[in-house]
Amino acid sequence: MLVLTRRLREAIVIGGNSKVLPGITITVLEVQGGKVKLGFTADRGVSIQRSEVWERIHAGDSSERGTEEMAASDSVV
Repeated sequence: MLVLTRRLREAIVIGGNSKVLPGITITVLEVQGGKVKLGFTADRGVSIQRSEVWERIHAGDSSERGTEEMAASDSVV
């Protein structure tokens, strides 16, 4: 596991296959109490979910909402 320290408004980049377009950029937006708010920037084709949502999708969970609805509800605008 890689552990990084970032301050407010600092970012990290994951992946990417060109100098022009990084894969996923994660920026620290807010630190308050015991919570950190992160912002994610990626191509529209990149799916980003919280780990518990990802696990439900890949476990085949077919609860009241479909997997597309679960993924859409976790999108950040």
